[in-house]
Amino acid sequence: MCDRLAPKKNMKNNKEQSEPSRGFGNSFTVPKGEYAYPTEALTQSGTSIFDPVLCELVYRWFCPQNGTILDPFAGGSVRGIVANYLGYHYTGIELRKEQVEANTPQGQNLCPNNPPAWINGDSRNINILTKNKQFDLVFSCPPYGDLEVYSDLENDLSTLPYKEFIQDYRVIIANCIKQLKDDRFACFVVGDFRDKKGFYNNFVADTITAFHDGGMTLYNEGILVTSVGSLPIRVTKQFQSGRKLGKTHQNVLVFYKGDPKNIKDVFGDVYIDDSLFVDDSVANKYGEVL
Repeated sequence: MCDRLAPKKNMKNNKEQSEPSRGFGNSFTVPKGEYAYPTEALTQSGTSIFDPVLCELVYRWFCPQNGTILDPFAGGSVRGIVANYLGYHYTGIELRKEQVEANTPQGQNLCPNNPPAWINGDSRNINILTKNKQFDLVFSCPPYGDLEVYSDLENDLSTLPYKEFIQDYRVIIANCIKQLKDDRFACFVVGDFRDKKGFYNNFVADTITAFHDGGMTLYNEGILVTSVGSLPIRVTKQFQSGRKLGKTHQNVLVFYKGDPKNIKDVFGDVYIDDSLFVDDSVANKYGEVL
């Protein structure tokens, strides 16, 4: 759909970081060691693409028709393009100006009648950046602490130690919840990662706690299995030396704000294509509108 250029790599504090790509994905280098992160599928050029099928499912299942979507960690363009192509209205906050400048023409080209909106700024000030607008869905894939460093900007969360990262992360989640309408969902795609000693940070649990403290309750949890790719080769050495298993999945956490009894009225029916069912009796029973 568009040319994708491999991200340029540079170093800060002995950590590899990537400059924004011109493709659909977040600026992620090929994951190392045990991680098959992020959610994005890697292209041959080394850039990454957030899973568009996951985007469509989340939007159709958890956002009212033609609803508004807030993404506090926008990264690449795919979440915005899929949203607006389907008739939703996406607003993404992205710290890196050059990433916004790469996303915007893609959105205008692919969704000329309904382009996504990317705002360059710090999501810790998300209420100011969006002028306190209310949204129908919060959907994002946040940085995994300092597992990957995105830039050398002082206010980049990926440059912070985990304790400081979580403090600011909680602020962003709390502010997003305040801008979410009642009886609405939020979905974060996250995965745990290790600290410098090799122990897990418990990032998934910290995300759940942040949403709970902000006034939302965990409602659904899905497991997204990512492509194994070169993981067995990459994990061999560290498994031999430290018995660290490789990871090929992420948690899709869905939270709800309000009374679940109102879900049917707000979100309507879900259509199930009866062609998915081989048994006609099953199709007749479940293949219509639920």
